[in-house]
Amino acid sequence: MNSAATSKDEILAKSRELVRQSGWSAVSIRSVAAACGVSVGCIYNYVDSKADLVGATVESVWREIFHRQDEPAAFRSTEACVTWMYERLAYGHERYPGFFTLHSLGFMGEEKEGGRRRMDGAWRHILAMLRAVLERDARVRPGAFTEAFTAERFADALFSLMLAAMLRGDFDPAAALEIVRRTLY
Repeated sequence: MNSAATSKDEILAKSRELVRQSGWSAVSIRSVAAACGVSVGCIYNYVDSKADLVGATVESVWREIFHRQDEPAAFRSTEACVTWMYERLAYGHERYPGFFTLHSLGFMGEEKEGGRRRMDGAWRHILAMLRAVLERDARVRPGAFTEAFTAERFADALFSLMLAAMLRGDFDPAAALEIVRRTLY
């Protein structure tokens, strides 16, 4: 028998496991309660609705993929960061098949806005991380950034490349790395 979940983090871990095993359609208040070994009412102590549960699960998947404070080498240079980001995308694609497709928000029903808001938050975190790496990368040549071509704009461009790669299921960072080398170094 499953041990009872006692925190929102444990509930989200069980939700992620349901997604891994059976896809997004498996995530419901009842299925998560059963996986956690608790009552449906217990789950409602942590989430307001199925949409809230799914949105929180989406956010927790993004966090699992990209909130990695234990890998400081990935943040020492833009090249290392871009390589790491593509590796994390490959990990997410393998661990959560279908998560990166455009359909990942389709299961949110009438409350898509909450899921989009959570996904936007995850994306803002990734952009902020990338921008910070760009700004402290000692290899960036003087004058690479200008008033019109800022680290923020370049981070946006790199992020757009990453999103396109994510949707294609192409996790080879070679082209993005070449753009970094030719543009910044």
